[in-house]
Amino acid sequence: MKPPAVQAALDDNRNYLRAITDMAAGGKVVTHDAVYNDKGIKLLDKGMRVDASLYDRLVRHKLRGNIEDRLTVDDAVTVHTLMQVARELCQHDTLAYLLVHTLDEAGDGTDRLVAPLGRVRLTQQLGFKLTVMREQLPAYFTHSVLMTLVSIYLGLKSGWDDQQCMLLATAALLHDLGVMHMDPAWHDPANKITGVGRKQLLVHPITAMLMAREQKIYPKSVGQAILEHHEAMDGSGYPRGVPGSEISPMGQILIVAEVVSAFFEKYADDVPAQRLSLALRLHHRKYPPRLVAHLLPALQIKAVQSHIEVSQEQVQAIIGVLSQAFDAWSAQRQQLPAACFDEEGGSASLLVAQRLDALQKNLLEAGSHPRQLAEALPYLVGDAEGLAELALVGREALWQLQSIIDTVNSRWPELAEPSGECDSGVAQWRDACMAQMAGLPA
Repeated sequence: MKPPAVQAALDDNRNYLRAITDMAAGGKVVTHDAVYNDKGIKLLDKGMRVDASLYDRLVRHKLRGNIEDRLTVDDAVTVHTLMQVARELCQHDTLAYLLVHTLDEAGDGTDRLVAPLGRVRLTQQLGFKLTVMREQLPAYFTHSVLMTLVSIYLGLKSGWDDQQCMLLATAALLHDLGVMHMDPAWHDPANKITGVGRKQLLVHPITAMLMAREQKIYPKSVGQAILEHHEAMDGSGYPRGVPGSEISPMGQILIVAEVVSAFFEKYADDVPAQRLSLALRLHHRKYPPRLVAHLLPALQIKAVQSHIEVSQEQVQAIIGVLSQAFDAWSAQRQQLPAACFDEEGGSASLLVAQRLDALQKNLLEAGSHPRQLAEALPYLVGDAEGLAELALVGREALWQLQSIIDTVNSRWPELAEPSGECDSGVAQWRDACMAQMAGLPA
């Protein structure tokens, strides 16, 4: 029996059907079998050309079977297509470049990285889904291929054999199929999704896992790894929030591959290698140390290192915002009643307390707490490289602080108009932090 939220995501094909019919406007999509609803009523004849006008007819019905099994599309994604995309990434993408040149023992780095992808078993149904992703969500498609290359790299570095690397490549390639069932608003970084809308994010790994298992050609380990790709070793991930001891070896690789590829995509123009290296070290509890150890040397390749020009005043401003955020919460926390931090209450104040405690602990262990940065700053006068390193550390900590604020805003939208002592305390702290961060120099 599937959980209600998962079953709802699978049954609700609106966003996926819209993607299919929109794709048909730019390429030939034809029914090779008739399409029926679950009552046996024919909706589309065999040999019909699909276009956007059919969306309304299809979306009103629960369809019999999978619509992909009844459609063909020109230039569908195949294993050969995927290998071509992977080879292009190895030539032109910064992250893939790092992986290739770290593996390159005899001029064969690209071949070693791409080979497991060529052995992936891809059904017609999954090939169609990947085609829809490539045409309608190209950033997710490229991300999936890039994450596959990172996963293979980590598998090779971990001594995995050809069969294991092929299964790893399969899980990485299919890990984000669930996003096609999410509201298109999720794909716009400018939108902030709150409340009930966040359930789609939590469910998408489960949806993708079920799609893979439905093929009945992959071992359970593939679906398990797909399910785990947003988990974390410290138990702070989703959808299940399990600790590292309960995460499969393949799932652990996908966790690291996900954050690595996402970093290079998000910070493509802002020293992603350095930022990622710092993030992996600052948040070492989230990621398997042995896998991180395989990546850190690749991130030090000088050919992709960028120089950041920052002033001592800019670094001082970053340190000041972080210090103010931590000190303000410490003061606020002392004024709030103990009931605000009841473990059973699930309150915003409890979440902020736990997340800030964890962030400060990580920063202290990495020698990067604002107090430690402030102590180091006077010794870096005229040291451009040292200042750049401090700026990166500070910006990463600010990003984590912003993440805590975003979580509070999404889970407790009522804090826009807080009532009660607990909510008011969190809202005051949040608003002060946001004002401080907005005032930082560019």
